[in-house]
Parts: sequence; C-alpha cells; structure tokens
Amino acid sequence: MGKIITLLKLLPRLHQIILSVLVMITIGAIFIPSDDAEASRSTNTSLTGKIRLGEQAGSGASGENTTNDTKTNGYAYPVPLAFRTPEPPSADEIARNTQESGSLDLNGSLDLNESALTQVTDNPVVEPEEERESSEEFTVRSGDTLAALFKRAGLTARDVYEITQLPKAKKNLLKIMPGEEIIIVKDDAGQLKRVVYHLDPISTLKICKDDKGYSEEIIKKTVESRTKFASATISSNFWNAGVGAGLTPNQIMQLATIFGWDIDFALDLRQGDNFAILFEEEYADGEFLRNGNILAAEFYNQGDRYTAVRYKDGNYYSDEGRSMRKAFLRSPVDFKYVSSSFNPRRLHPVTGQVKAHRGVDYVAAVGTPIKAAGKGRVIKSGYNQYNGNYVFIKHNETYTTKYLHLKKRKVKQGQTVKQGQIIGTLGSTGRVTGAHLHYEFIVNGVHRNPRTVKLPQSLPIDSKEKSSFLALSKQLMAKLEQNKQVQLASQ
Repeated sequence: MGKIITLLKLLPRLHQIILSVLVMITIGAIFIPSDDAEASRSTNTSLTGKIRLGEQAGSGASGENTTNDTKTNGYAYPVPLAFRTPEPPSADEIARNTQESGSLDLNGSLDLNESALTQVTDNPVVEPEEERESSEEFTVRSGDTLAALFKRAGLTARDVYEITQLPKAKKNLLKIMPGEEIIIVKDDAGQLKRVVYHLDPISTLKICKDDKGYSEEIIKKTVESRTKFASATISSNFWNAGVGAGLTPNQIMQLATIFGWDIDFALDLRQGDNFAILFEEEYADGEFLRNGNILAAEFYNQGDRYTAVRYKDGNYYSDEGRSMRKAFLRSPVDFKYVSSSFNPRRLHPVTGQVKAHRGVDYVAAVGTPIKAAGKGRVIKSGYNQYNGNYVFIKHNETYTTKYLHLKKRKVKQGQTVKQGQIIGTLGSTGRVTGAHLHYEFIVNGVHRNPRTVKLPQSLPIDSKEKSSFLALSKQLMAKLEQNKQVQLASQ
C-alpha cells in the first residue's frame, strides 16, 4: 500500500485529481446498490453452502467480515464483494487522502477551482419591449392651415402651439401649400412623437418630441453630380433636334442663349447643322433630382464651329478663352419669323411708296418680352402715331438701338439698363399692319443690318485665370470628343 501511495505521489497533480475523482465514483457505485443487486443477494444466500461462522472467520478477520456476511440461524453466508455494503473510510484514511491529493474534503467531495465553474443566473435579464409607433402621411388640402391638418391627424391645439414656437418649424410649417405632404408619427397611446416635412427634394424638417420637450433639425441629403452627354443633327428645326436628343425645354433655351451672340437660331440654322453638349445631372441617394449646368458645348452652323466652356465664374468662354458674351444680343426678342428684313429700297406696306426699311421686323405673339440688346442708358421712352410705343437706348458714343411698336414700355427715359433686361412687350401700336417688333441698330449714326453687323466682343477671360481655364477646357473638350466617337461607333 505504501508503494502505491509513493507511486501516486510521483504522478502530476492533475492526474492525482482525476484518479481521486474516479475513486469517488467507484465508491459511490458500491454504496448505492441497485434493486437487481439486492435480489441477487437473497438468491445467493440459498445457494451457498452453510458455513459456520467460526469455520470461516480467522482470528482478527471475523470482526472485519461480519458486516459483509448474512447471518441466518447462526450461520454466516458470504456476500460477493460487489454487493457488500462498504464501510466508510476512517478518519486517518480521509486525512491521508486529503494530504496527498489536496482535492478531497471530509465529506469526500472534490474541491474544484471556482473559475472552472459556470455560474447560472436564476433570474435572467429580460429586455424591455420596444415601443411601438404608427406613422401616417397627410396631404395638405386647399385652404388647410397647420392647425386644420393637425386636427385631422388627431393632434391637439397644444401640439400646434408648441411646434410653432420652434424657429425652423415656424418658418416653414406656417407656409404649407396644397399638395405637400406631412408625416405624423405617434406612440401606442396616440401621443405625438415626430413630424416629418420635406422642404424640397434635398432638405427635410424633422421635429421630435420626448420627455424633455421638442427638438428640431433640418436633414440634408448628399447631392451627387454626374456628367451626361447629348448630341443631335438638325433635320427640321433646332427645337425638335433638342427634344430628340433628350434635352429639356430649359436646356434647349440655355443652349440657344450660350450661342445666341454668334448664331441667329431663327434664321441662320440649316439642315445638317449639329451640336454636342456635356451637362450635369444631380442625384440624391441615387435618385435623379434635376439637370444642372451645361459644362461644355460644340455647335456646327453652316460649316463654322463654335465652342463654349463654362468656367467657375459662371460665364461661358470659347475653348480658347474668348468670351461667348458679346456686347450686344444678336436679336432682342424670341421671335417666330422675320416679316421684313433690312432693305434700303423697300416698298412701304401701308403707303406703297419706296421707303428705306432701316431695321428688321420680328414677328411674335403679342406680349412677348423685349430685351435690351446691350447695356446702356434709355435716351427716349415715349409714344407717337408712327412708332407707337418706342424705346431708344444709347450704349456708348458708337452704338444706339431702337425698339418700335411696343404694347407696353417698362423703362423710363434716363434709366440705365443691363443687357437682356426687359424693356417692354411686343405689340402693334403705331402705323403697322400686324403685331411685330421693329428693331434698328445704329453705328456712328448710320443704320446697319442688325442680322449681319459685326458685334463687338466682350473682354476675354482674365489673364490670371487663363492657364487654369485652358486646362479645364482641354479636359472637357477631350471628353466631349470622346463621347462623340463612342456614339458614332455605336451607330
């Protein structure tokens, strides 16, 4: 036994613990016999030959084995070891085992490290239920006020009052218009939680209510700019070509304005003329918002090439940096056609006499705006029986322009006007046979044909900006040409 103990001491501590556990399991199995073991014990007592107690027990051994024998009529019947009831270990054995293994307590249980135990919580944490909310969208009706809409949404006058005390809400919600939509969010109890109002496709006003009161913020989407290409060849007219290229009416007019100082879009265009443009498209969260500016454009008119590049100052210049804006507009009105051109020996349509027609007659609808061809000062604004309502503008010592037969005059004598400013509307006042604008262009006191006179150039791009502009121009025009080649190859 001493050798076994010595051998056990040589084993690693972990092995000692495992061996102790196995010993305890074996002892437990011996202490608690099964029902089958009890039945076997009764059977064995009848089969075993009768052996007298004195014959089996040796000196000093009878006391040990008596507890493991069954006595009947003075005879002891031996019980197999597996079915004997083991005696509890003595105090000396317990102390010795504890000293050797360090893992056995007086009750025979294993002392394990607490860190190896898994703690089980009797009362697990229960997550609170998430508060439920309901959202409803309300459309502003004709005649609606914020109070009327809130009442329809089941809110109180107090809600209206408290919300309109917020600066951003007061500025925007008190100006709601029919067709707009407001989102109302409530909790389970029907109390207001949030108000969401889309100010525009980019900005949203969000009002929140909690235990601390109301708060507001304007949330803005991130706007992404993309470049798009379009081109067309004119077969019937410029407008149809623009629509066929996928341009909007506003883009078509913008393109005409850019090249309007060089090309008369009513008279100069020919079949086969073509154009190509790069323009911006704006997106928010992947959704299209609107078209942006034209970045670069190229127009071929009667074999002549015109280019335009938009710079950061908002103005357009040719690809070499010359200003697209001239000192004068080629025509001061958006007209349908020319009823009478510049002609020094024209027969007057009313009198039938030869009289020089020293201007151009542009026909358009009554009320069409008339624009100042250039910056200058109004030297005449009046009415007579021949000219009807008229306006004369002196631009400098060299140039003067005249506008006759207006329905209304919108400027006064002595007033300074800018290029493109509305100075009146087209009409049929004075000696005329129909509504039109009679427009004259005078250079150093001599009438010149407004359609063919060489217009003076505006200043080119500033010399300090020229290198930066030329780099941008080269990049945009190369991209324009690349898109043209791709489109040509796909056809």
